[in-house]
Amino acid sequence: MTTRVFTSPLFLGFDHLEQVIERAAKTSSEGYPPYNIEQLSSTSLRITIAVAGFTMDDLQITQEDNQLVIRGRQNDDMQGRIFLHRGIAARQFQRAFVLAEGIEVKGAWLDNGLLHIDLARPLPEAKIRTIAIKKGAGGQNGASSARTLDSDAVASRIVGRELQEGS
Repeated sequence: MTTRVFTSPLFLGFDHLEQVIERAAKTSSEGYPPYNIEQLSSTSLRITIAVAGFTMDDLQITQEDNQLVIRGRQNDDMQGRIFLHRGIAARQFQRAFVLAEGIEVKGAWLDNGLLHIDLARPLPEAKIRTIAIKKGAGGQNGASSARTLDSDAVASRIVGRELQEGS
């Protein structure tokens, strides 16, 4: 049974975030391979994953909707070899990261057993929009009488009335 997080009417349109949170909780329970997430600047991030023993051909990075998925599968070249001790992990893995809206994958490279993935988070543009207030029921009557409220003008009228009433 799932618990609803965004039940308040103040969170209209945030239903998809519950799915993102659930998906993130499922993928964070895995411990292999270990990784770091580093903030390089206010608009750039880097994920570094320890993939010792994996070659570039063994690794695959895909972006599936808002998920960054890294898969590793080593070729089984161990046939005919006799190990007295085998302590180096040679298993396949899949690691997924939920990306926030607007995050872009810029590139990836493999260096000394570390897979680095650079991400960019562009700064959002401020969007301010004035909503016209119409007279009448539902704005159907008097569409030509629509006007925008000027808060400074309204405040000065209220202050002016208070001064007149006070004298």
